[in-house]
Amino acid sequence: MNGSKKLRITGWVLSILISLFLIFASASGKFTEWEGKAEMFAKMGWSEEVMVKIGIVEVAIAVLFLIPRTAFVAAILLAAYLGGATATHVRAGEAFFFPIIIGVVAWIALGLRQPDVFRLAFGSNTSYDADRGLK
Repeated sequence: MNGSKKLRITGWVLSILISLFLIFASASGKFTEWEGKAEMFAKMGWSEEVMVKIGIVEVAIAVLFLIPRTAFVAAILLAAYLGGATATHVRAGEAFFFPIIIGVVAWIALGLRQPDVFRLAFGSNTSYDADRGLK
């Protein structure tokens, strides 16, 4: 197995783990009833009804992130979603670094799956372009 294939597999593993986290650890809490839910959401400034809608958006983005054709747009949407999560945690006076970490890892995962993302973000790789016959 060459290095490129290992990197893509690593990217897929990270992508799947991020999507599973978003769906099962984060969004599921927005759909289920549990003690203290209303108080926690109220502290963040959201009603339970709004949180259900946010959970639907979260699941949709997580699924789109796993589809190769929609993964780039999903990563942009995920960054925006996580920006909102970060702002909400900052406003509530809570730790806010976790959504930032998830966002960075998501972009790294996508770049490993689709190396063109890294080339787009950091500029072209001249040896890669030379291999493809580009100037």
